Amino acid sequence: MKAFIFPGQGCQKEGMGKDLYHLSSQAKDMFERANEYLGRRITDVMFEGSELELMETKNTQPSVFLYEVILAKCQEDVTPDVVAGHSLGEFAALVVNECLSFEDGLNLVLNRALIAQKVCEKYNTAMGAVIGFPDEYIEKRLKEIAKDSGEPVYFANYNGPGQVVITGSRQGVKIACKAFRNEGAKKAVLLPIGGSFHSPFMEEARIELGKIIRDTEFKKPTIPIFQCVDAKPHKEPKEIKDNLIQHITHPVLWTQMVNNMVEAGVNSFYEVGTDDTLEKIVARMYPDKHVQTLLDVQTYKNKIKNYKTVKN
Repeated sequence: MKAFIFPGQGCQKEGMGKDLYHLSSQAKDMFERANEYLGRRITDVMFEGSELELMETKNTQPSVFLYEVILAKCQEDVTPDVVAGHSLGEFAALVVNECLSFEDGLNLVLNRALIAQKVCEKYNTAMGAVIGFPDEYIEKRLKEIAKDSGEPVYFANYNGPGQVVITGSRQGVKIACKAFRNEGAKKAVLLPIGGSFHSPFMEEARIELGKIIRDTEFKKPTIPIFQCVDAKPHKEPKEIKDNLIQHITHPVLWTQMVNNMVEAGVNSFYEVGTDDTLEKIVARMYPDKHVQTLLDVQTYKNKIKNYKTVKN
């Protein structure tokens, strides 16, 4: 079985999608559909914009989403049996398995970015990366640190054995990172992210975005999606929709998602993104599995559907 896995925010890069646009007529059509839907040329930002422009709230998440969906849709020789996305990547996965339409997925991602940014600006929060301890140890210590300091701090991402992301109040994350460093962590640092994603701080975002998600049509997908909120495969639209809403305040269970995909029979993983972040995680967890990244468009140009050079 083959899985397409989609990374989340943070993999945006200058020039992302430009080669794809010029190599594939299908990709060009989809990028132009996105420009028309948004009422602005987001492709100009993706292809020619600076890193600062890509980091703007209105651009970051839609750019990542578009790149991932379009690259996946243009693959001809490699087709998935299941899909899974890390945080933001779950929206791309839901378009690829045809649970969401391209435009509905883009609309949800844009609203997700704007609503989350609005909530983030209300609270002094942060996220941190911790490497070198078992998940159970970090879970126990976070509860102790929160109780002792009076500062809320939570688990945000289970990214792989010994590799996690924590979140909460900025002070709480600072205290936790310092404690983990003192206790021998290989790494415990604040991330350059202003916000407390996948935590109770996002409750207002869950309510607001949840209304939009509930009003959006979700169709029965063609293949299952392993979702972040419970790490299990789903094909029922109502379950998928409910899980997507709960996911906003719930940690990303990526470690368990990978374990469950392997248990279900997945032996080939294809990361659909701009880098190899998820590829490295999966390869460390399962060195005996086939793990590959579809990031080099030049390498895969002969596999792109309807490949031909497209002129501006």
